[in-house]
Amino acid sequence: MDWTLAHTWLAIALLLGVAELTSGALVLLALAIAAALTALLAYLDVVLAWQLLGFGVLAGLLIPLAIKVIRPRFSPHGVAYGTTGTGVEKGQEYRTLKRDYDGASGVKINGDFYRLRVAGSGETELPADTQVIFQEFDGTTAIVTLTSQKEH
Repeated sequence: MDWTLAHTWLAIALLLGVAELTSGALVLLALAIAAALTALLAYLDVVLAWQLLGFGVLAGLLIPLAIKVIRPRFSPHGVAYGTTGTGVEKGQEYRTLKRDYDGASGVKINGDFYRLRVAGSGETELPADTQVIFQEFDGTTAIVTLTSQKEH
């Protein structure tokens, strides 16, 4: 069996598919599928220039499909990636938590724990389950204010 251009495209597809395991963004998987389909063009003895064009067109179709249609199906509901820190959380109420391993006070925003600091007083330690209002981020510290409501 001789090594052909179709085998090369399949090897590229395999490498891209394995590399996808490290990223999880599904972009490399879309490229792997495009390379595998390009291997079909090579098997049909299409000229290399048309193979490259076919790979580009397939990648141009499959990458947006993977990002816009397929990836959201694998994301947890209620999580809007890329929004934390852009101001969409400002004014929302959260309950404080104590981190297990060091007892640090913080709030959980979009599934991530952020240490807190009370605006005005600079206090960084609050009892667990204290209701606070998120104001902004200072680096990775959540700046909060206490609500005027009584604690339960």
